[in-house]
Amino acid sequence: MQFCKNLLCEVECHEHARPSLVSTRSSSRSTGRSSSVPRTSPPSRGNSMIQAAITAAKPKFNIFLQYAKVELTPPKLSDIPQIRAGIGKLLSNARSGAWKNLTVKQATLNTLVGMEVVFWFYVGECIGKRHIVGYKV
Repeated sequence: MQFCKNLLCEVECHEHARPSLVSTRSSSRSTGRSSSVPRTSPPSRGNSMIQAAITAAKPKFNIFLQYAKVELTPPKLSDIPQIRAGIGKLLSNARSGAWKNLTVKQATLNTLVGMEVVFWFYVGECIGKRHIVGYKV
């Protein structure tokens, strides 16, 4: 029998069965001779699955690379004035109480961003000290 070409179908399909292959296998077992009918080997099926996975992943990987080139680059010297202005605006809004006028959605997003920063700080600490709890003294 031949496997279905659908990647999700791992069972032998009766729709694609070739009776000549079945009869050849049974006769080759009894006589000990190898059959002349080519069989699909598992490595070629695995290779086709790998090729299908690579083909499906390429567009998503290209989108990732587009964002990575923009978002994961370190700041340039020309970005420093914008960073200073952003920090100054953040501090002035905190002093004036502008944070009280945020919508629930904006406040939730700001809280999640703050939690992410704290989380990555603690992950960096654990990586730096090479232990989850405490430093070796």
